[in-house]
Amino acid sequence: MTDPYVGILVMGFFSAGFLITMLVLATVLGPKNPTKTKQLPFECGSVSVGDVRTQRFNVKFYLVAMLFILFDIEVIFMYPWAMVLKDLGWFGFFEMFSFMIVLGIGLVYVWKKGVLNWNDA
Repeated sequence: MTDPYVGILVMGFFSAGFLITMLVLATVLGPKNPTKTKQLPFECGSVSVGDVRTQRFNVKFYLVAMLFILFDIEVIFMYPWAMVLKDLGWFGFFEMFSFMIVLGIGLVYVWKKGVLNWNDA
């Protein structure tokens, strides 16, 4: 019987191989004629304005990023919980339910505070 982690090791090996192959191919086959225009940073079709180090960004960018991380971590916690839900029984169900209620209250709070409203930015 094989070790259960062999599959993960093989997948990691193939992923690393694919990554290295794509980087080498992009370097070898990619265009080699850099110009001044091509070296400029591209900002979603807009002309670049000023230096990034001196610009001030609205705090809503950071708040939305933190909220994204918070709710992304919630989903990460839900995957292992879903895998062992049968073993946890009703206790595990209500624990996750209470966890989601607390996060839902937090979402309603930031929604009411206007963090997600971009019209005021």
